[in-house]
Amino acid sequence: MNLYPGLAEELERWAPETPDSGELRVEATPSGHPTLLLGGRHVHSPRDPVREAERLAESFRAAARGPSGEAASGNAVAGDTGGGETAPIVILGFGLGYSAEAAARAAPGRPLIIVEKRKDVLRLALKIRDLGALLSENRLIFVLGGDGGAAIQNALDLFKTAPGIIRNRALVAADEEWYAAVEQGIGAWLNREKVNQATLRRFGRRWVRNLARNMDAIRDLPGISRLQGVLAAGSGGNPVSGSGIPVFLAAAGPSLDGAGPLLGEIRKRCVVVAVDTSLRFMLGRGLDPDFAVVVDPQYWNFRHLDRCRAPRTWLVAESAVYPPVLRHQFRGAFLCRSQFPLGCFIEDRVDPKGALGAGGSVATSAWDFARVLGASAVWIAGLDLAFPGLKTHFRGALFETRSHAESDRFAPAETWSLRALQDGRPFLAAAADGGQVLTDQRLSLYASWFAGNFRKYPALRNYRLAPFAGIAIPGLENAGPEALLELPERREEIDSLLEGLYTRIAEDFRRDAGERERSYRAARTRLMEGLRAIAGEAAEAAALARDGLRRAGQGAGRAAEEDRILQRLDRALRSIKNSEVKEVAGFLFPPHEEFAAGDGQNGGQAGSDGGRDGGPFARYLESSGRLYQALAEAAAYQLEILGMVSETKRNP
Repeated sequence: MNLYPGLAEELERWAPETPDSGELRVEATPSGHPTLLLGGRHVHSPRDPVREAERLAESFRAAARGPSGEAASGNAVAGDTGGGETAPIVILGFGLGYSAEAAARAAPGRPLIIVEKRKDVLRLALKIRDLGALLSENRLIFVLGGDGGAAIQNALDLFKTAPGIIRNRALVAADEEWYAAVEQGIGAWLNREKVNQATLRRFGRRWVRNLARNMDAIRDLPGISRLQGVLAAGSGGNPVSGSGIPVFLAAAGPSLDGAGPLLGEIRKRCVVVAVDTSLRFMLGRGLDPDFAVVVDPQYWNFRHLDRCRAPRTWLVAESAVYPPVLRHQFRGAFLCRSQFPLGCFIEDRVDPKGALGAGGSVATSAWDFARVLGASAVWIAGLDLAFPGLKTHFRGALFETRSHAESDRFAPAETWSLRALQDGRPFLAAAADGGQVLTDQRLSLYASWFAGNFRKYPALRNYRLAPFAGIAIPGLENAGPEALLELPERREEIDSLLEGLYTRIAEDFRRDAGERERSYRAARTRLMEGLRAIAGEAAEAAALARDGLRRAGQGAGRAAEEDRILQRLDRALRSIKNSEVKEVAGFLFPPHEEFAAGDGQNGGQAGSDGGRDGGPFARYLESSGRLYQALAEAAAYQLEILGMVSETKRNP
């Protein structure tokens, strides 16, 4: 993926060993605009490529979600997804740029992601056409060749809303396999966003309750930013004590069983990082990890720590974890940056913690923690992201023991396992050992996250410790036990390094306690005041919209009254948008599409132009009333929870 400012340099450096397959030929058209042929097939209309692109852009705006109808030369669109001005438009196959230009005109302000397999096509377009107006918009991202599936996901990660898609059929057909990988990448990104939305709907209130109860920990616990680069070489090439130390990461897949006999030797050579689900495996074999990573806020995730006393292990947690996690028997704790606006609001004003990547699995956060430490390499066991031998986890994992404990004649443990295998839409994928292995949609999303981050940080080598079970992940190299045993023993150095670091952190953190306390009190006050203001403003706006809708239904609306309502709702919107707690208040807000209001969704303008008949204006009031009511309830709920927790702490 290349951001457009480096486009010229990228194309100048491009010098393929062999020309791209398929002959490129430019032809004149009756319209005066050149068209392009690839291998004898028209990429654009042979009559008027500009008009064709305009019709395609019009279809894009009108199309429903998903694949849509055909345009003049067989090009296709997937319509606007309702994401608004920030949603990107993906152009699959740039050609001579007509579709991209038409999309930019039809949807001004929307970012464009240009996906083009053939760099010679793009070079030709820049040579024969004046694309200065398109490029001067400075809102383009180019995905050029290479691993298009991974690159498109990285590009979409810059945005929060689902993209619209315009496809050039001729170019897509000419490189079908490459563009299919891009489409799969888009699908994986969309699935991840759907999962995120579904998770928020189901657990959002639990996260708020956890954060409210854990908020003092943001003041009282240091962040992982204080561990940044402890294992890496120092700046300017001067090594520090920890230079070159590797990390061993214990995920919880079935292949973790194979690492059991090696754990003692691993600890001598590596900093050991366990995820919450693998902690009992490590402790049960007499190995105390240096760090245990816990980021999932759910109660059942906390149960992975049952009977796991780890007095020599440091916890790495997110501030929204189930509250007893922070009181568990660890040596101490570090916090990473919260994934939720409520936690971020306090952290940013009290003590920034340092972010960890969040790919949907605790293993993704644990790997990123190893990167933050500055590991020279990461040796990984149990990162199968699949079901080798139809197994879901290592022997003795909570899932297994719970299924056996709760099984009976009508729901045996095998039924639990079958559900785990079936629920995620399983399919066969390439395996690390060269064959195939059963995985599912959710696990494959995690694999895509790892593959993308392995590419993002190529200097950090990653090794899968035998046995080589699970899904193949580009960038995760297979390595046998003999390779790990060749590493030098460094446990004494590791312990000395970490002990000295912990001592310095404790001293620094204790010295800053007074300032953090003052900042914490001020941040909580601003949070509560801001939420009260938004709750009141939104409730008043919702009542105004409902009253206006009632009057419109009675035929009592007048132009002056409509204008007054629109101006008042507009002031409410500006006030909320300017609030420093708007992201906190909106965290529990339902998805945007639930408030779509047809022709009236553009607010005051729609109402003033066509609302005198009660149509668009009434629809606008209806959607506004629901929107502001939902926002008022979301802010009020968080106020209630924060107030209840504060009262409980004052009067335990």
